[in-house]
Amino acid sequence: MTNDQEKVDLRDILVLGAGQLGMAVLRALAPRIRAAGQPITVLVAPQMLSTPSEQEAANLAELGALGVTIMGFDLGADQDALAQLFGHYRTVVNCTGFVAGPGTQLRITRAVLQAGVNRYFPWQFGVDYDIVGRGSGQPVFDEQYEVRELLRSQHDTEWVIVSTGMFTSFLFGPAFDVVNLQRGTIHGLGSWDTKVTVTTPEDVGRLTTEILLSEPRIINEIVYVAGDTISYGRLADVVERVTGREFEKIEWPIDKLRCDLAAAPDDVMTRYRAAFALGDGMWWDKSITFNDRRGLKVTGVEEYLHARLGR
Repeated sequence: MTNDQEKVDLRDILVLGAGQLGMAVLRALAPRIRAAGQPITVLVAPQMLSTPSEQEAANLAELGALGVTIMGFDLGADQDALAQLFGHYRTVVNCTGFVAGPGTQLRITRAVLQAGVNRYFPWQFGVDYDIVGRGSGQPVFDEQYEVRELLRSQHDTEWVIVSTGMFTSFLFGPAFDVVNLQRGTIHGLGSWDTKVTVTTPEDVGRLTTEILLSEPRIINEIVYVAGDTISYGRLADVVERVTGREFEKIEWPIDKLRCDLAAAPDDVMTRYRAAFALGDGMWWDKSITFNDRRGLKVTGVEEYLHARLGR
């Protein structure tokens, strides 16, 4: 049994962003909210409505079929303009990333608090920024840590942080260069024993929906989810087993990655490689996760790779 203070208010929900993460959240969340007889709104960049790409046009059509109200608004607007908009909503789910550059997430969070939004899911779908702290070499991480400090400094707006680790697909991105399927190389960041937690966007969407709707209501908590927690050494084993190929395996020690970062401090992928080589804060045991405790099925690295290769 739950009392009224523990129930979830499904009225006036706003999702920020309809990119990969926003679409994953809306595919899972919108049918549940609409089934409860409540509207759900997504905020997108105005140019997505005026001059959509082919993918954006497909996303807009899908959102329309889901019954989502679509609103164009520039998240680069100042804090007061954002707060005026957010004031019409009780729950804001932020799926935008740093679309408007550095400072975006702090400005959005300040606007949410200024507007007196009841419940806020910040864009913290990543690593454990409390453990990482400041000075990881990745300025985005520093800003995310400051967002947490800001949320904890107040008591009017409830917040829920969903920690997901890295998107599983990022491990296989050529630019990140951990697993390069085309070149047949695998790089171990830090060491082969260093671990990383990964989750697919589809699982993030489903799990965020379950967390948002859970009763008794989750309040002012960090909720961990994980599709997989895997060392770079085990990742190499999985890749070779699934592909049936032998890969060139190269360990990139943290000293090497720090030298790379010193040589190219503004290179985003160099920053990410140096950060994910640290280990601490980049992974957590699946046994502590929301999905494991609730018995919810998720996609591990091996299953993801099978699906990606069509095997």
